[in-house]
Amino acid sequence: MAGLSLASVLFLTFPTEGAALCAGSALNPITDVCWECVFPIKIAGIKLFNSDLPDPPDPASAPVCMCPPLRIGIPLAFWEPARFVETVKDPFCFPSIGAEMSNPFSAHLGGTNSGMANQEVMSTFTQAHWFVFPVWSMMELLVDFICVEHSGFDLAYLTEVDPLWNNDLLAFIINPEALLFANPVAQLSCVADSVAAIGGLPLPPLFWCMGSWGSVYPLTGHVNDDDYVQANAATGARMIYKLAREALLWDVGLDLCTAVPTPIWVKWNYRMQIAKPVRGSGCMPIGRTGLMWASGKNPPLGLGNSGDNLLFIIFRKRACCAF
Repeated sequence: MAGLSLASVLFLTFPTEGAALCAGSALNPITDVCWECVFPIKIAGIKLFNSDLPDPPDPASAPVCMCPPLRIGIPLAFWEPARFVETVKDPFCFPSIGAEMSNPFSAHLGGTNSGMANQEVMSTFTQAHWFVFPVWSMMELLVDFICVEHSGFDLAYLTEVDPLWNNDLLAFIINPEALLFANPVAQLSCVADSVAAIGGLPLPPLFWCMGSWGSVYPLTGHVNDDDYVQANAATGARMIYKLAREALLWDVGLDLCTAVPTPIWVKWNYRMQIAKPVRGSGCMPIGRTGLMWASGKNPPLGLGNSGDNLLFIIFRKRACCAF
């Protein structure tokens, strides 16, 4: 990671006035984050701050908790804006900071958005950048609180240098179970997940589904969807599952005392909020149809857009034994 950070600094370039495709501005944790999405907050099994957003069950339901060796505390659960993901058509473009790296692969690795003349089959491919974004620590809020992540802003993953992301066949190395769900019966079950996501929360047992966003497999940047914004949201959700499968992302909402590795993701423990090019007014669970939140979020180039490069803030459910 130290080498990657150094390389990023050395090869980052900032667009000139005429270069508009990789335009962007720094993500502002105050104005770009939907702070209503941190609710509800549950303390000792009681919701002190309620919310209209659906909330999955969590282990913070008892009045007291105990973690090894003999630490007694109060259970706490809330939603934490801790990561964000960029889904970019332009490789090595970072719209969150308005900078780009030189592409060593020339014309390769670029995103696509193509379909048939009747638009019945649409295919989208984008690269993705995963950032560590601990808002509480960056704003120096609750920094002495044990339930808050204590780290700094960091670029953690680039799919441009990951051969599995660009090839559906190579991706079977990390998701061989996709063969079990590549049939009409398994995909038809995703209708139930879509309905559940529209009305409230997705269904974790249907882990191969992303509701109205389609199948979670393959874990690559190729998505078949006729809605470009929704296709990018699906790419961001796939990054959550991909990093969880590679043990690079652990779930902090399943146990009060520790993070839990989840090679099969628990998707209702994550919310997403589109922040760029147009800030969304709220969060959506994974799989909720874009008809409810994606309208006007990708305006034409020159009207606040950065060349079909989108950014989603990831809210994760955190359960903790505070003392």
